[in-house]
Amino acid sequence: MLNQTRLGNTYFIAVTVMAILSAISSWHVSASEKPRLTLSQKADQGRIDSKKTEQEQLEKARKAASDTQNREQEVLARQESGEWEKEQIKKSQAQFNERESRADKYLREAKEAAAKERKIEEK
Repeated sequence: MLNQTRLGNTYFIAVTVMAILSAISSWHVSASEKPRLTLSQKADQGRIDSKKTEQEQLEKARKAASDTQNREQEVLARQESGEWEKEQIKKSQAQFNERESRADKYLREAKEAAAKERKIEEK
C-alpha cells in the first residue's frame, strides 16, 4: 500500500513537471516567433505611424472646417432672406406677451386680495 502511494505521488510529480516544461517551451517558441525589429526598423515604423496619424488628423481638420463653412453659409442664407430676423421678432413678441400676461395675472390677483381684505374688514 505504501509503495502504491509513493508510486502515485511520483507519477503525479512527473506529470506536473512535464506539463510545466511543456508550457515553458511553448511560451519560448511563441516568444521567439515574433520578429525582432532593429532600431532603424523601429524608427521607420515610427515615421510611418506618425505620418498616418498626421494624415488622419489633417483629414479630420479639413472635415471640421468644411462643416463650419457649411453652417456659416446656412446662417448667412437665413439672415439674407430675413428669416432669422423674423424668428427673432417672433421670439421677442412671445416673451413680451408672456410677461404682459404674467403682469395682468399679478394685478388681477392683487385686486382680488384687496377685495377680500375689504370684505373681511366690513364684517
